[in-house]
Amino acid sequence: MKVTITNGETIHYQKRNGGEAILLLIHGNFASSDHWDKLMEQLTMKYTIYALDLRGYGQSTYHTPIESFNDFAEDIRLFCDALHIQMCHVMGWSNGGGVAMQFAANYPTRVKSVTLLNSISTKGYPALNSNGERMTTREEISVDPMINRMLQAQTNKERSFFEAAMLQLMFVIKKPEETRFKKYIEAALNQRNIIDVANAANKFDISRNLKNITSPILILWGRYDLMVSETMTLELMDEMKENNVSFIYKQLNTGHAPLVDNIDSVISEVDSFLDITS
Repeated sequence: MKVTITNGETIHYQKRNGGEAILLLIHGNFASSDHWDKLMEQLTMKYTIYALDLRGYGQSTYHTPIESFNDFAEDIRLFCDALHIQMCHVMGWSNGGGVAMQFAANYPTRVKSVTLLNSISTKGYPALNSNGERMTTREEISVDPMINRMLQAQTNKERSFFEAAMLQLMFVIKKPEETRFKKYIEAALNQRNIIDVANAANKFDISRNLKNITSPILILWGRYDLMVSETMTLELMDEMKENNVSFIYKQLNTGHAPLVDNIDSVISEVDSFLDITS
């Protein structure tokens, strides 16, 4: 399904019909709405689920480059307006957690709850140079050797590059079923905003606006995550405590891909949380 929002972008989304309560799913980097497939298949039918492709991902357009996660949050607001979604539960994975926090801070009256699944910190996801120092400009990021290697792999359609990277960093506990894995790799190959998103994640800092989030938050983190560290997760929770943001924290025995590593644990935690907040 697709909808063209008022800023001219066309957002592709998947919908699973269910009850009146709405759950909006926001994917992470090198991903798309396809990465939510198992959750959409298995979560209780009490919820109608929308999983969208963010601007520049999957089948969504990328007419105007993003400068910050706020651009994604505004796209989501326009998406909800177009589909007449007044209030919803929001769930974000990895970078999508940052987008979810931004959306909840911008539009607190439209968010019933927030679930952060292996989310980046409130201070973003740092892009580091060869000296281990955080980069400060988009120009620095654009010449980073690893970023350019990924761009080259995309240009040359090197599926083996992304397969190896995902198995090494994301699917460290369990490899997805082959048909699903092919879809996940295709999403990485189709991404058109690698430099812009790396820059946006690097400069993301919602610390000053955390107090605007009024909905309860569930933080789920996999203890074997090689992409979002425990330090980043503790930073996330410390900042929420400082800003008196209500949250529940649960640690999972998974890596960065809990929906593949242990979907049953995720379903159990999310279902219980949504029951409480509904």
